[in-house]
Amino acid sequence: MEERLDISEFAWPVRVYYEDTDSGGVVYYANYLKFMERCRTEWLRAHGFAQSDLLREHGLIFVVHDVQISYLRPAVFDDLLQVSVKIHATGRSWIEFSQSIVRGSEILSRAQVKIVCVNQASFKPFPIPDTIKEKLEFPS
Repeated sequence: MEERLDISEFAWPVRVYYEDTDSGGVVYYANYLKFMERCRTEWLRAHGFAQSDLLREHGLIFVVHDVQISYLRPAVFDDLLQVSVKIHATGRSWIEFSQSIVRGSEILSRAQVKIVCVNQASFKPFPIPDTIKEKLEFPS
């Protein structure tokens, strides 16, 4: 029997570098989305799926379809952040994640991010393969 990771929530540390900040010295708003993307990528990797392998072996890629994000508090240079991801809902060819960025116990940003599995050649929705769904333990 294959051992599965607990995917109730996955967190990835991100250090804020000078290049991440804007002229006001705070993290530029679009960089929060980059931090969340890194977390989702590392979440997939932790489950044994490199995005380059998914493309090569299945001809599929995941693309962002929709994002709803709230910016609650600013992050600044040299902050150590924890970016988390959790499956919120799933469909035949999509996954919706709940994500947050925290500094210590302070929530800085929250988002709902919906990604769609698409065929790399046509960019049309493609069913997420069962082998991926099983390993990621999709909620029923």
